[in-house]
Amino acid sequence: MGGPTIQAQEGDTVIVEVNNSLLTENLAIHWHGIRQIGTPWFDGTEGSSYEQSALLSSIPFQWIGEPQSLLIHGKGRFNCSLSPSSAAGVCNSTNPECSPFVQTIVSGKTYRIRVASLTALSALSFEIEGHNMTVVEADGHYVEPFVVKNLYIYSGETYSVLVKANQDPSRNYWITSNVVSRNRTTPPGLAIFNYYPNHPMRRPPTSPPTPPAWDNVDSRQAQSFAIKAHQNYTVKPPTTSDRVIVMLNTQNSIDLARHWSVNNVSFSLPHTPYLVALKENITGVFDQTPPPDGYDFNNYDIFSVANNTNATSSNGIYRLQFNITVDVILQNANTMNKNNSETHPWHLHGHDFWVLGYGKGKFDVNNDPKNYNLANPIRKNTVPVHPFGWTALRFRSDNPGVWAFHCHIESHFYMGMGVVFEEGIDRVGKLPSSIMGCGKTKGLLRP
Repeated sequence: MGGPTIQAQEGDTVIVEVNNSLLTENLAIHWHGIRQIGTPWFDGTEGSSYEQSALLSSIPFQWIGEPQSLLIHGKGRFNCSLSPSSAAGVCNSTNPECSPFVQTIVSGKTYRIRVASLTALSALSFEIEGHNMTVVEADGHYVEPFVVKNLYIYSGETYSVLVKANQDPSRNYWITSNVVSRNRTTPPGLAIFNYYPNHPMRRPPTSPPTPPAWDNVDSRQAQSFAIKAHQNYTVKPPTTSDRVIVMLNTQNSIDLARHWSVNNVSFSLPHTPYLVALKENITGVFDQTPPPDGYDFNNYDIFSVANNTNATSSNGIYRLQFNITVDVILQNANTMNKNNSETHPWHLHGHDFWVLGYGKGKFDVNNDPKNYNLANPIRKNTVPVHPFGWTALRFRSDNPGVWAFHCHIESHFYMGMGVVFEEGIDRVGKLPSSIMGCGKTKGLLRP
C-alpha cells in the first residue's frame, strides 16, 4: 500500500496521524529505516511491538510466485489477459495510468536520484541506458563514491546515485529494472529518461539495454564489497564484541510443509505482541527457550541438501544484555533443492548496524573475524547475504524495546526466516492503550 510522499529535512519533527478505516483488519505501519527511539511501540511490527494483523493471523494465504510486472515510480507493464474481466476498461495500453514514468532532465546537469526497492520478493538491477551512476549514499549514510553501470538493489534497501546528463540530448533513453538472483520470468520495468525539450513520451530509438545475467553472483558481491563509509562521515564500530550469534539460513520440512529456518528453528509470530507481554509480565504467550546462538559449524555442509531432521518451529526470542556490542553472522546454505542457494536481504528494526564484511563459502569463526573492516564499514539497516556466502554485522543493543530482524522477502519472513531481539525492556516507558487489543492484551485496554 503506497502513501503520500513525506518531504522533510534531517532534524525535523514529523507528526503522522493514521486512521484505520478497515472494518475487519487491524493495521500497523512500519517506518522502515527510521528508528523509533523511546517509542518502540510505534515501530509497527505485527506480533513484535504492535498488534498483529487479523488477516495474517487468521486466514491462510497463498504466495502467487514470481511478479507479473515491475513498477518504476508506481508505473509498469502488465499482461491484461491475466486481469479479471471487471478490469478490462482499466487494463489497456491507452489508459494514461499505463504509460511509463518519465524523468525529465536538462543536458549538462547532474542529478541526484534516490532509488528504493519496495519489492516483496525480487532483487533488482537498476540501469539508465548509456549513463553511468555514481553511488553516494546507502540506507541514509554517505559512502565513498563509486561508479556502476547498473545498481543492484535488494528488497528494503535505499540508495542515492549521481547521474550526469552527458549523452546525446536529441533523444530519450530507457530506465530499466530487471529481476536478478532468481531465474527471471518477469518482463523488465521500463521508464523514460527524457532530455528536455524532447517530447516526454517519445520512445528511445533503441531496445532496452540487456540486463546482467540473473545468476551472476560475482558482480553482485563486487558491489557489496565496494560499499564503504565516506571518509568524512565514518563512524567506527567498537573494536570487539560482547556476544556473537551465527545464524544459519536454511530450508526445512516441518509437518510436510516447506519452511525457512535460522539454526534449524523456523520463526513464528505470537498472537500477543512481545513488547506488551514482556513489559506487562504476561506469561504463557511465547516460548521462553531462546533460539540457538549457532549451529554445528564443524559438521554442517552448506553446499549440500541437508535433512535437517531436528528442525522445529518456535516463537522464542533472543534476550540481549542492554548496551553491549553484538555480532551477527548470516550464513547462507543450500536450500532443499540441489545446487541452489538464494539471496536474502536481512533488515534490522530499531538499529543501524556496521557491515564488517562478506565472504564466500562457510564462515570461519576463528579466522574470518581477523579480516573484518573496522576502519570504514558502512552502516545500514538492510543487507544481503549472497548465495553460499556469509555477511557479518555489528550493532549496539542500546535502544530499549523489542526489535525484529528478518529476511525482507515477505514470504520468507512468514515462512520462518526471522528472529526477534529484546533489549532494555525495563527502560521502556508506559505503553499506550492504542497498541492493546490482540491476544492476551485485550484485558489491558486503558481509558
